[in-house]
Amino acid sequence: MKILITTDTYSPMINGVVTSVNNLYKELKHKGHKVKILTLSHTGDEKVDGDVYYLKSIRIGVYPDARIKVPLYNKLIKEVIKWKPDVIHSQTEFSMMLESKYISNKLNVPHIHTYHTMYENYLDYLLGGKLINKKISAKITKILLNNLDSVIAPTEKTKNTLLSYGVNKPVYVVPTGIDLSRFQQKISLEQKQEIMSKLQINQDDRIIAYVGRIAEEKNISEILTLLPYVIKEFKNIKLLIVGGGPYLNNLKNQVKKQNIKDNVIFTGMINSEEVYKYYKMAEIFVTASTSETQGLTYIEALSSGCPVVCKYDPCIDGVIEQGKNGFSYKEKCEFTYYINKILRDSYLRDKIRKEAIIKANEYSSNMFANKVLDKYSRIIYDNKEESIVLGKLTKPEARKR
Repeated sequence: MKILITTDTYSPMINGVVTSVNNLYKELKHKGHKVKILTLSHTGDEKVDGDVYYLKSIRIGVYPDARIKVPLYNKLIKEVIKWKPDVIHSQTEFSMMLESKYISNKLNVPHIHTYHTMYENYLDYLLGGKLINKKISAKITKILLNNLDSVIAPTEKTKNTLLSYGVNKPVYVVPTGIDLSRFQQKISLEQKQEIMSKLQINQDDRIIAYVGRIAEEKNISEILTLLPYVIKEFKNIKLLIVGGGPYLNNLKNQVKKQNIKDNVIFTGMINSEEVYKYYKMAEIFVTASTSETQGLTYIEALSSGCPVVCKYDPCIDGVIEQGKNGFSYKEKCEFTYYINKILRDSYLRDKIRKEAIIKANEYSSNMFANKVLDKYSRIIYDNKEESIVLGKLTKPEARKR
């Protein structure tokens, strides 16, 4: 099968969409399929790098690192059309979705789309939320998705949201998979000691960690607000905030105001190949985000054998099993209770670690690719059936002429 994956954002950028695209690409290639990725150039220059086609692009200021395709530069688009993919799988809703639709119409091939981002949580980036409100965002999403053949949602939460918007195309739930082997590596004592020395962590410190993008919608500020209650029980607690992003300085200022700088460590951006080490070092992965469509970092933590304590959100249904591979909290006091419970009970901690790894195996990139391939086959079949029916309907009309 020839498969074209399109996305506005791709390497060297690091985010959930890029991770999902890379894992899908690798698995599809491993299974013998021909795959190309059509994306926007992060430098702005048009180029081809192996199977990746980078389109000429320019920055727009509505969101950090956001870009759009430069009009009229269609040389690579024409090359992709000549390649004649059997199916097009778009991953973002902007420039590349429009280009995907154009290619789909040109070749009469099906166009499936994965809805990764709940935009209602990101509207403040667009002129402080004054440009587009939630109602308008829902209408735009409905119009865009109802022009496609089908949609993939990472969770039931996302599917239900799309249905509430009025999306009437088939919506399939396919949880995004990850490369489990990356996070199931062992960290050596030397590697651990090197990181601890660099971050000035003592041997008897208890480590909890947030890993991910540092943005306001991730609600890391709530974790910082709750941290003093944990410090009362564990003076030697260290919260690692692993990653970078636009809200980093705000969090650093909050740490100063709360006078908890001795208990919070900002690591900055970490090479993606090194991230597993921080999950391995942590006794607990913590997050208070409710803006996730799926939350790949939860699964990364589980696959690393790191217990999860998170704020409850429908996206974790079926992922975090209460008391088995972690805990979700609804009331703020529960956050402290669950952190203390895990840190105090080594037997419970070991049990949760084992269950976390077992659960993570359900989200392997191989299983993910198999499920996506099933959806490709289904929409290709439906597309051919529809073409046959339309052909039969138009033949009598042609004879009348």
